[in-house]
Amino acid sequence: MLRPYAPTTMHVHFLDPYRPHSSPIHRLDGRVKFVLTLAFILTAALLPAGAWAAYSALFGLILLAEFLSALGVGYVLKRSALAFPFVLAALPVIFTIKGPIVAQLPLGLSISSVGLERFASIALKSWLSVQAAVVMAASTPFPDLLVAMRAVRLPRLLVALFGLMWRYLFVFADEVLRLTRARAARSGQSDLPGAKTGGSVAWRARVTGGMAGNLFLRAFERSDRIYMAMLARGYDCEVRTLPLPAIRRVHWLVLVVGLALLLLLLGLGFLY
Repeated sequence: MLRPYAPTTMHVHFLDPYRPHSSPIHRLDGRVKFVLTLAFILTAALLPAGAWAAYSALFGLILLAEFLSALGVGYVLKRSALAFPFVLAALPVIFTIKGPIVAQLPLGLSISSVGLERFASIALKSWLSVQAAVVMAASTPFPDLLVAMRAVRLPRLLVALFGLMWRYLFVFADEVLRLTRARAARSGQSDLPGAKTGGSVAWRARVTGGMAGNLFLRAFERSDRIYMAMLARGYDCEVRTLPLPAIRRVHWLVLVVGLALLLLLLGLGFLY
């Protein structure tokens, strides 16, 4: 029997960033959260370098969202550290952008104040953007995010790719667990004191390489079977749902106020 659309509830998998809570952020419409997150990331990206007051205001907004989501500030900050290794790609701007010299390094490298400001701005904006993405992913089930993407008219093929990629991660993890279980079932372990199990490092590398190749083949074959089964059931790159309910007035208010604040911060960032 058909039933109206309702937010998805599911078992939390170790690959799934969604963390169920009863919080105002969790109860917020997925379409509103998706649009506000994109607007937040776009605002952070468009702000000029050195707009420290605007960065501080964005940080205050994301801290408020983390507090209201009941996820915990530490939870979000810990996962947002993922941005820092990628920020290192912007490290050369410290040495390549000309400006007043702050420090002179060997090999003729010099650190300019303008380059240092640009690098710090890039790092801070990336960190804030990742925090916004973490809050959205941890407070919204992924199927609801897919529905929100289609509701804001993202291309159907792009949303289908996101959905298939996400769902296949769990199939891939299942294949890894099966291979690991099979290896453990076929591995012996000695009870003698001082006895080592397994072979040399080269032998272990060869076994690991064989497992990786086997995993790729099994995952590829299983993905082909899954796709053929989907086609047999009428799949045409579109996940169909019943008509979405109208966005409630309070959620419209949150959306309008959030977009207005972000637009105001963007304007202030360029003015000051």
